[in-house]
Amino acid sequence: MRALKYMGWVTSCSVFTAFISIIWQAFQSLQALNKTTVLLTGLLAIESSVKRSAFEPAPKIAVGYGACTDLQINATEFLDTFYKMRVPNVSPDRAANDVNNENELLQSFVYYFKNGAAAERLDKERIHWYMGGNAPLMAVRFVMEGADVLLGAHMSKKLRPLLPKEIRLAGDEIPDDDIHLILEYKAGDRWGPYEAPRANRYILHNDKNNPHLRSVEQLTDALKQYQPQLLVVSGLQMMDMFKFSPGVREARLNQVKKQLISQPRDTLQHFELASYVELELLQQLRQYVLPYVDSLGMNEQELSNLREVLQHGSTTLATDWNPRVANTLDQMRQVFISLLEDYHTKREADTQRRVVSRIHVHTLAYQAIMTIVNSKWKNTRGAAAKAALTAHRYVCKSQFVNPESVMLVLDDSFATSAQEQAPRMRMSAANPVPCWQEYIQFGPSRQRVEVEICVAPVLVCRVAKKTAGAGDNISASGLVAQLNLLK
Repeated sequence: MRALKYMGWVTSCSVFTAFISIIWQAFQSLQALNKTTVLLTGLLAIESSVKRSAFEPAPKIAVGYGACTDLQINATEFLDTFYKMRVPNVSPDRAANDVNNENELLQSFVYYFKNGAAAERLDKERIHWYMGGNAPLMAVRFVMEGADVLLGAHMSKKLRPLLPKEIRLAGDEIPDDDIHLILEYKAGDRWGPYEAPRANRYILHNDKNNPHLRSVEQLTDALKQYQPQLLVVSGLQMMDMFKFSPGVREARLNQVKKQLISQPRDTLQHFELASYVELELLQQLRQYVLPYVDSLGMNEQELSNLREVLQHGSTTLATDWNPRVANTLDQMRQVFISLLEDYHTKREADTQRRVVSRIHVHTLAYQAIMTIVNSKWKNTRGAAAKAALTAHRYVCKSQFVNPESVMLVLDDSFATSAQEQAPRMRMSAANPVPCWQEYIQFGPSRQRVEVEICVAPVLVCRVAKKTAGAGDNISASGLVAQLNLLK
């Protein structure tokens, strides 16, 4: 009898505990939904402040180079179908720079897959064909945001109808487009013993047209009459690991340099980085491209890689997929200082050089934009908010942001630096995109430059539908938001 009473008491306690747990989980979910809704409302309000009026002329933007056709498939479904029995064992510090056979493909994929890193390497599922290439994707986003766009790219008759009619094209027609195989995966996807910590993609290509930047000359000629407010350089990663004859790559990059220095000083110039592994190419970009642009766009992996090249002359592969804001901001400062010092050291010998006045880093959890105070880049807060919203809309493939489809990865507050006693910034309903101004010192004489930094939380899409091209769309939307207010 006592045993029955005891069992009844235990059962009652278990039911009560489960009931309390359900109520607590519901309470936490409600709190998270409320927090997300408040942040979303704030981001939308800031975004509306940068919308261009119907009476304001459309900003003119030119973007190059290249185009391709993207073949998108589910990574784990594809690998389970064709390579289920060949899951490789790889050390955490190894990945093939280029892919020469199936074993190297599988090893390279697993390395980036388990680190949640994006990668782009040379070489009847649910299959999707898309317009591809950094330049066309950015061009389409610019048009969607109300810009007048000139695109420098070669493409075939089959690919041209996928490009909006509003986009002017500078480039020849070619018989066949380069094709990129995009292996997309979601957070939590598994292949063998490996699990992806975040949604991302692995891109495999064996381009024949894009590495040669064949549209540079046509775009240069078109720019003489077009006279854009902004010139965007992208797609140079197609030269990475490509086997050029001696001197050919340098000659092509020199044509890019000539295009950049031929533009008027009031034409802003942006370079969009991508996945690079070849140190020699990165050093050439440092010589031919970086000194002649005003703005840089990149993700956290590309930021770490650029910092390593500028400071140590080496490269990194996969990095932390969700870096602390403080670490990202410190790396942005280090890149900014390296470029400032390079500019001030060499500007007298090369008067065509420009000082980088804007850096935009896009990560899964947040957007960080740094601009020089009183430069031509205005409304950094609006640009960060716009970029954060674009990240969700593009990856979820929906213009409507549903708070219930959102996951917040960024904490309520963050340190502005990894240094001790660095100030902390807090996000709130009144301040969903924290911004502040600070001085950055550089050079042996400790010169100072004042910058504004804004960090916007990304409402991360819970069920990612497309990640390839996200960075191009995010970066383009942030650029347009700052161009709209240029006078």
